[in-house]
Amino acid sequence: MAKKKTSDNTIAINRKARHDFFIEEDYEAGISLEGWEVKSLRAGRLQLQESYVLIRDGQAWLFGAHISPLASASTHVHPDPTRTRRLLLHRKELNKLIGAVERKGYTLVPLSMYWVRGRAKLKIGLGRGKKQYDKRAAEKERDWKREKQRILKHG
Repeated sequence: MAKKKTSDNTIAINRKARHDFFIEEDYEAGISLEGWEVKSLRAGRLQLQESYVLIRDGQAWLFGAHISPLASASTHVHPDPTRTRRLLLHRKELNKLIGAVERKGYTLVPLSMYWVRGRAKLKIGLGRGKKQYDKRAAEKERDWKREKQRILKHG
């Protein structure tokens, strides 16, 4: 999991998402956070690896994202690192996602989290799961491209 501070304000990237899913569309969602979570995100303490997005009662929710609390978190706050967090999307976008997930069998996958004007945003991808042979084919393709570059460079 990438925890690097880069100039493009990325907090974390879910590298496994594109490996496990064919991402067809992506959306930017706001995220409802508590104060200690924002502080931890500023320190880059986020893991999206095992996280996923579900839609319940007409709302999008982020499950399984792990935000490690800072040691300096206030004493009266009892941080829950993997609590369920509400995602903030426009009603139109939510309706579109609900339709795609419920009727067409798509999955919502968190791709990355980053800062936009001081607010944490989550990029979620609408995708289909890859089968094992799809993953192998993608890996072969990537290896071939790498080999081709090597041949052209030394050739």
